[in-house]
Amino acid sequence: MAKQRMSPSEALVETMAAEGVKNVFGIVGSAFMDALDLFPDAGIRFIPVAHEQAAAHAADGLARVTGKPQACIAQNGPGGANFVSAITAAYWAHSPVVAITPETGSLGIGTGGFQELDQLPMFHEQTVYQVRVNRPERMAELTRRAFYRAKLENGPTQLNIPRDYFYGLCEDEIYASPEVALGCGPKSHLEAAARMIQEAKFPVILSGGGVSQGDALPEVVALAECLTAPVCNSYLHNDTFPGGHPLHLGPIGYCGSKAAMRTIAKADLVIALGSRLGPFGTLPQYDITYWPEKAKVIQVDSNPKVFGVCKRVDLPIAADVKEFAAELLAVLKAGKADWSPNAARLAEIAKEKKVWDDELAQWSSSTEKHMHPRRFLRELFAALPGNAIVATDIGNNSSMCNSYLTFAGGRQHISALSWGNCGFAYGAAMGAKIGRPDAPVIAFQGDGAYGISGIAEVMTAVRENIPVIAVVACNYEWGAEKKNQIDYYNDRFVGSNLPTNPDYAALAEAMGAKGYRVEDYREVQAVVKDAIASNRPCVINAIIQGGAKVLAEPFRRDALKKPLRLLPKYQHLNVA
Repeated sequence: MAKQRMSPSEALVETMAAEGVKNVFGIVGSAFMDALDLFPDAGIRFIPVAHEQAAAHAADGLARVTGKPQACIAQNGPGGANFVSAITAAYWAHSPVVAITPETGSLGIGTGGFQELDQLPMFHEQTVYQVRVNRPERMAELTRRAFYRAKLENGPTQLNIPRDYFYGLCEDEIYASPEVALGCGPKSHLEAAARMIQEAKFPVILSGGGVSQGDALPEVVALAECLTAPVCNSYLHNDTFPGGHPLHLGPIGYCGSKAAMRTIAKADLVIALGSRLGPFGTLPQYDITYWPEKAKVIQVDSNPKVFGVCKRVDLPIAADVKEFAAELLAVLKAGKADWSPNAARLAEIAKEKKVWDDELAQWSSSTEKHMHPRRFLRELFAALPGNAIVATDIGNNSSMCNSYLTFAGGRQHISALSWGNCGFAYGAAMGAKIGRPDAPVIAFQGDGAYGISGIAEVMTAVRENIPVIAVVACNYEWGAEKKNQIDYYNDRFVGSNLPTNPDYAALAEAMGAKGYRVEDYREVQAVVKDAIASNRPCVINAIIQGGAKVLAEPFRRDALKKPLRLLPKYQHLNVA
């Protein structure tokens, strides 16, 4: 396309359209109003949220279900500052979000004017690329680069624009940034991986977020079946292997599957696909120290920066997981004719799964009138169809989901991951629903996290007709922190009780959504199915048990110690 005369606002919007942007999340602001005026005629829907954090989470959720870069935009100063936590969540999720942050005018930088803030340092450590537009004539070029780097490095970028640079004249050529193809890795690495696998007695595949992001489930399934290798999901990536497959054992990590943990502990070779082997996702759980320190490790990832950062790696391979798994399978089959199923290993996997399934069923079998959280989770997820997408927040109840969530395909589990910011799920669910309007989308939060973002964003869902289903596990407490106070601070509850909550179902109805209040586990499945069928924004207020006897494992046992009080006025707080 030849260069044309246009305004910088037109250059920005046309480049976004060329990059496939159909939705932009934010709150209307004067700083970018000249570009905003062009959105409707460019085919871009502007979705105004209640808080900018939800805008960035929504862009993140949309990016995760589509695999394509998505955008959010904010007013300069306080609006951009509200993006920071959510962009950090996208950074640790390796999610391609482009944060567009208009700033104070170029002639006013450094004068302390209205809503002035140096916006680049705030995002420096949690973006893969950031740029300030230094001339309005470069608007298309730098916008294109922000989208390209988001694709290239699979992470968030920041496009920072002085607000006066939306105006003026420029000559620009509009075109999309190139697509990125990484390939299957060096031939020598594929052959080395094949040798290590052939020599292993008990190989285990750890299927990470890159498998879902890379649409690599079919290839990983084929590889696992060839090897008769048990497959564990990495922490909070429960959508990286089909849940009903006989080789599937569930997730390792906090509140995960004991079957997965006991099985990976026996491995002499771990094939880590699309996982950075992060520290929080490999911590001991249920008093099981499951990471096999003596096992050899093959780590395959598109980002070579993660190799060996958290765990020793014997063979790091920079590659596209989908292409690597397919090519490795071809190399293995070419080198050995017989890859018959290993019946003994299949029996061992089935035995481990049954032991864990029976234990989990026992944990979830309460028939008490006041719903046990695990019984509630069992009923909730039993009601979801196979194509459902679940966005999970952080906290005790959300973490317990890790034991129950299984999926048939990829891009269905949208979680807060190791950034762990409360208030993630609802915004992310809105973005996911826009990207997958055919699928039911659930935002699962405890009452604490729901209070941070969910209540206000129900208004967004109603105004914009985004039929997300919020499920609020209401136990009138910050459960994860309360568990720490039980285990370490002799039941001294400071700040962890939420003694009163509004009726979230009634509140939803007042905002124009559909509300349900559920107190009996026998009603849960019918309510969930009715909410899905309604195709409206819904809020399910589930009243569940709280307190010591139903809370999960301590969230950060590795980071807490029994208190030591030395000053006389505090010595009575010491715990024996």
